[in-house]
Parts: sequence; C-alpha cells; structure tokens
Amino acid sequence: MTVIRTATAVRTATAVRTATVIRAATVIRAATVIRAATVIRAATVIRAATVIRAATVIRAATVIRAATVVRTATVVRTTTVSLTTAAALVTAAALVTTAALPGGTARAAGEPAGYAFADDARRIDGANSTSDAPPLEPGATYHSSLPRNGTLYYRLQLDAASDAHVAVTAVPGAAGEVTAVDGVRVSVQGTDGAACSSDSATFGAARSPRPVTAWGLREIDPGGSRCQDPGTYYVTVERTRPEDSPPDAWDLEITAVTEPRPEQPGETTAPESWDSASPEPPAGEPEHLAGGSGFAHATPVEQGAWRDDIRPGQTLFYKVPLDWGRQVHATAELDGSGDRSGYATGALRLALHNPVRGEVDDAAKGYTGRPATAALSPLPPVGYANRYDADGQVAAMRFAGAYYLVVHLAAQVADDFGEGPFGLTLRVRLGGASQAGPEYAGESRPEGVFEVSAADRAAAPEAAGATDDDLALKALAVGGIGTGSALLLGLGAWTAAARRGARRA
Repeated sequence: MTVIRTATAVRTATAVRTATVIRAATVIRAATVIRAATVIRAATVIRAATVIRAATVIRAATVIRAATVVRTATVVRTTTVSLTTAAALVTAAALVTTAALPGGTARAAGEPAGYAFADDARRIDGANSTSDAPPLEPGATYHSSLPRNGTLYYRLQLDAASDAHVAVTAVPGAAGEVTAVDGVRVSVQGTDGAACSSDSATFGAARSPRPVTAWGLREIDPGGSRCQDPGTYYVTVERTRPEDSPPDAWDLEITAVTEPRPEQPGETTAPESWDSASPEPPAGEPEHLAGGSGFAHATPVEQGAWRDDIRPGQTLFYKVPLDWGRQVHATAELDGSGDRSGYATGALRLALHNPVRGEVDDAAKGYTGRPATAALSPLPPVGYANRYDADGQVAAMRFAGAYYLVVHLAAQVADDFGEGPFGLTLRVRLGGASQAGPEYAGESRPEGVFEVSAADRAAAPEAAGATDDDLALKALAVGGIGTGSALLLGLGAWTAAARRGARRA
C-alpha cells in the first residue's frame, strides 16, 4: 500500500513541489523540489492542462490509472492496473513495454542484419596446440575466429564439483557458399586427449550461411570414471568439412558456463512420462516485435503471437524465460509471396536453444511462395532429471533460465521470390506449472544463468489479451518489488526513454 500525502497543489509545466512522505515497502522521503522546464516526449506528449488537487489520502494497491486526470478530494482506492499508451506515465509496468525494453538492436531497411556479438565479449585467439591454448574463464563471453583449416585449442581450469558447458557459435560470411554438411565441431577433452564430449552443427539442406552453434560439456557423474578429476581441460574447435568450406575465416562467439551440483542428491532417472501432445498455437492477431540479431541481444517474449519482417539470409533471436516445470512450444509462420513458381529447400528454420545455448530441437520447412509453417516437436517440462534421458532433446531441457528461439530464412529464397522482406509470425505457447528446482551447492558462472529472475519476467512483453491484473503482478509482484520502488524505477526508465527519443527527434 502506498500512502501519498500531498500538502500542495501540483502544477504541470511549472513546478512540481513535493513535501510529502511516500511510503511503499520502504519509506522514501522527498523534501526537495523537482522542477521540470522541458517537455518530455515518450511515444506521445503528455499534456496536463488541469491542476490535480489532492488534500486527502490516496491509497493505491497497485498503480493509479494515468489515462485521465485524477481529481481527489476524498480517498481514492485503486486495485487494478491499467497501462495506457495515451499517457505513458510512469508506472512500474513501463519496464515491460516493448518500447522501453527491446531485445535487439535497430536494423536498417534493405540489408539483412549481421550477427550481433555480446557487448562485453573479450577478444581471444585460439592456439594451434594445447601448449599455447589461451584460458576460457567460466562466466565470460569471447569473440574469436576460425580459419578454414586446422583445429583451434582453448583451455579450461575446472574443479571436481561442477559441470562445465562451452557453446561455440560460428558465423560465416554471408557471401560464402556452404554445403549441407559443413559447419562447426566442438569437443571438450582431458589432458590425455580423451574426449569428454563432442558436438557438431551443420548448415543443413538449405545450404544457407547462418550462425550455427555446437555445445561441448564436461559432466560430473558420481559413477563415472572419465573427465571427473579437477584440473586442465581443452576445448577444440574446427570446421566439419574444411575441404568444401569457404576460404574466409569465420567469426566465433564462445561462452563458458559452470553449473554446481545440487546440495542434496535427487532423482537420477529421467521422468518416464510427460504431456507430449502438440498444443494449439496461440490464436489472434500478432503484435509487432522486432527480433534480435544474436544470443546476447535476443528479444524477450512470453506466450503470445509476435510479428516481424525477415529477409533472405537473416537470422532473428528471441528468448523465453522458462522456470522449472514449464514447457514451451513454438511455431514460425512465413507469409506467402506474389510469385509461386519456385521452391527453396528448408527455407524457413526454427530452432530452440537452452540457457547454455545448446540446441534442443529444430524444424525446417521448404518454401513455394505459399504460406509456410515450421513447428517445434513436443518437448518435456524443464527438469533437472531430464539430463539422464537417452534422448538428446529431452536431456537438453535440463535447466531453468532463458531459452532461445532462433528463426532463419535461407538466402536462396531470394533467387526465386525476391529480397523481401517477408512477414514472419512467431507463436509461443507455455505450459506446465512452475516448480521448485534443485538447491545448488554453489553459484553458477555466470551467476543466475539457471534462474528466471524478476528482470527476465519484466523484460518479456505480454501479448494482447493480458488483463490488468496480469500486468500488475508482472510489474509489481515479481521478485518482491515494492510498489514505491517500482514507481521510482518506472520513472527512471520512462524518463530515460523520453530523453533518448528527444535526442533522436
């Protein structure tokens, strides 16, 4: 509950004088005068030509509607939240609007966007032998490059109590010709050369240059005998088919993640059954939401239908927060073309990657100029014990955290159907119920990667049809954010967005 006692009149376009005490989870004392002499623009200009007089107590259980002028000479009680675009006044829910929290960077019209590397990626050069292998620090992201021939080596220093995951995303040049079996191979091995794991990712039947990600890991298994000791391990990276590969070097984005063991031993067998029915995709008109251009810049989404444009050769990234016990199903729909005389193999590709960027599932659909849909297979709820399943798709659903939906439109589509852009609709449905996960014995690196945080929930926009109460819970209740704190955070975010918009104008 927030009690706002106002002893003065609030005059808009002149001075806002506050000498009141704001109480919300904590007590915020403001005895200063906030003077606003400029006009704040945020999507629309908020004009207030009347004076809001409040001589009594305003009680707000959530956020007070800001679409109209509030006159209070008595006690005003509000128990619902209404987010309005006409008056994008500061509310905590401003944190979750798509205008304030886009996931991807802006794209110029015409050319497909390239891969956007993590802003904090460290530059590193792989070595040609283990003796010179540079170290990879768990929790960090690296930017490297892979030549056509040869194997690159990187070094990991691991303990005997954590699983280690290394994901390598190879980004070929858009102009190079690739084959279906070309791609990147990653392995983790001990100092004796014995492999702990090996994985490869190829371009597939579409033969379209795109970011491909392979996942290497070292797992601690109480009953295992290989790769269980602490010490030095090596990550190797190479092309799968160098003799048929383009001559230019490929950029690499490398992430290293560690997962501690649970404090208490749990199930060591995967669930025997789960709901494997394919759910209906969310219906209704999609909302526009631009996809990101890389894992680190993926656009947050939740259940709903989302629309963007995509060009041949382009890859879009989205991320979905999934708690323990939750399921995800997704489809990608490509609009039809005016020309229906050609065919592009595997033109539309949709893939799901887990929080360490390991690929879980993928689907591809050819394109004839008619609308096409690619749909993920039914996948189990997120569960720690999934890792013990022999099915790789099930085993990959082993972590809570951000899962990534990656959509690619093959470059060859342009040959028969033009450069586009083509309309793309992503439909995401979430199932299951959130459950308590394992209590880890230590911290993951990076910290929080196997959690769904309040920030993750707030960043993911709600689709059309979400109720005021739903939005109130998202804006205020998630993560225990107090109302007063949320209001202040909303003020900061909204004001910053307005200033950025003013600078662009």
